[in-house]
Amino acid sequence: MQQPAFWADPETARRTSRDVAALRSRIEGVGRLEHEVADLLELIDLATEEDAGALADVEHEVRTLGKSIDHLELTTLLSGEHDSRNAILSIHAGAGGTESQDWVEMLLRMYLRWAEAHDYRTEVVDISPGEEAGMKSVTVIVTGPNAYGYLRGERGVHRLVRLSPFDAAHRRHTSFALVDVIPEVEATEVPIKEDELRIDTYRSGGAGGQNVNKVETAVRITHLPTGIVVQCQNERSQYANKLTAMKLLQARLYELQHEEQQLKISALRGEHRDVAWGNQIRSYVLHPYTLVKDHRTGIETGNIQAVLDGDLDAFIDAALRLGESPAPGGSPARPDAPAGASPRGAGRPDAGPAAGP
Repeated sequence: MQQPAFWADPETARRTSRDVAALRSRIEGVGRLEHEVADLLELIDLATEEDAGALADVEHEVRTLGKSIDHLELTTLLSGEHDSRNAILSIHAGAGGTESQDWVEMLLRMYLRWAEAHDYRTEVVDISPGEEAGMKSVTVIVTGPNAYGYLRGERGVHRLVRLSPFDAAHRRHTSFALVDVIPEVEATEVPIKEDELRIDTYRSGGAGGQNVNKVETAVRITHLPTGIVVQCQNERSQYANKLTAMKLLQARLYELQHEEQQLKISALRGEHRDVAWGNQIRSYVLHPYTLVKDHRTGIETGNIQAVLDGDLDAFIDAALRLGESPAPGGSPARPDAPAGASPRGAGRPDAGPAAGP
């Protein structure tokens, strides 16, 4: 890296520097752990059974060391091809209108809180507002070490059961939303020809401002050979929106290329599932009891408010330790997928006693 020729190719140099920084961070983590173990052994040698204060210090240090070891063990599970990358997280409302759209906004808040607690930078690049409340869909780029590795286990259908704030009769409703997570890729990994793109500009939605809603700053890009459409409207300039939209398109195309290789599908996409009853990976029940349960790992908690405030570590850790990766079988259903044959479709009032999560 000290050689001048190393920077001849900026993209390759930047990618190599990022990989070196990640490896250096892991090595430093092991070094810190070795020092913590040595310090603990010295503390144990100095402690005596008669010294209650020293024994309390030993107990505290053992618990702290245990957490450090658990964290180090967890990082060893982030060895996938794309785990070190930034994550592009999208949330889509299932059938059910306002109920599901409000659920999308609740999930967005949950993931933004989680990212903030872990010092990840987030950028909301596209929002499709709901008719009355919430959002039809939203896309967020989560930037930080191993963001994709941690979040890939969140991919799937999330189910909410609650007394609806939008129902005058205040009945219990079940809502569904689809969470999709793909890794961010480098521009050089997915070459795109200009003549394969159709670029449209339009006025941004939102609260407005000096530029927003007055000039056509929002950008929509269509990749003609595949029909993939991406858009961005949250930046203040058309140029910035175009750069972000191209980043999203490159990630989608990279994902599509890998879907053609059956052996790598499980690392990038989930199995084909309707955004409806019986297909959820996790249930969030607010009524008639409070419970969050992950149906893959069996992890559950009654403190649903903490989870909705971003306390997802127990669920993310369990999915990684389980080796949870989506099974081959194609892409998840689009957000307008039918609610299925269940009498309790997405966003509809439940009938009868609540079923288990």
